[in-house]
Amino acid sequence: MAGKRTQKINEGVDPTKLYALTTAIGMVKERAVAKFDETIEVSMNLGVDPRHADQMVRGVVNLPNGTGRTVRVAVFARGVKADEAKAAGADIVGAEELVEIVQGGKIEFDRCIATPDMMPLVGRLGKVLGPRGMMPNPKVGTVTMDVAGAVKASKGGAVEFRVEKAGIVHAGIGKASFDAKALEENIRAFADAVIKAKPAGAKGNYVKRVALSSTMGPGVKIEVGSVTAAASAA
Repeated sequence: MAGKRTQKINEGVDPTKLYALTTAIGMVKERAVAKFDETIEVSMNLGVDPRHADQMVRGVVNLPNGTGRTVRVAVFARGVKADEAKAAGADIVGAEELVEIVQGGKIEFDRCIATPDMMPLVGRLGKVLGPRGMMPNPKVGTVTMDVAGAVKASKGGAVEFRVEKAGIVHAGIGKASFDAKALEENIRAFADAVIKAKPAGAKGNYVKRVALSSTMGPGVKIEVGSVTAAASAA
């Protein structure tokens, strides 16, 4: 059955063809037929070699229409800042005791925020949080005194991105149930953030390829210009 299903959802997608963004969104939405609300993911192949420090691409973007997923947020803070984090809707708040829980391998959150004074403690969790891309970082606003703002941003659609070894950056930018316009706005916001994060060491063609897919659906290649034109002009 799986083979027939895959065949059916792949029908009409030419892997050698580049589609306009609006067409690609329609194709991906149409093929997201799983019994759950599939995540729509965009991936961008960049002309960078992240092994070089001056070609690293990372950042955070607030998607205008949110991600459609519930993000569980942990905050490392004490005293007043811990109270602010709780009031803003953080799921887990703590200091030393939270460090111990995470060191023990219990990670019941998707995003991690810390106040600057907590970083010497949180630094011990590098081996646990680092590989998961969850280590708090001032560059993406997750090491901050404004814990309430960071929690609200995380809950409201803030998406972190970081280029992988092969020069690919990807992110979930919504759900199949989103309307096409909301997905398009989110994709453009993401592309804009990636373009603005272009590192000094990037040479030649920066955005090489863009593709869109749903959790269970095929990848649809997109004309780069239909995604980046507005972003570059912005």
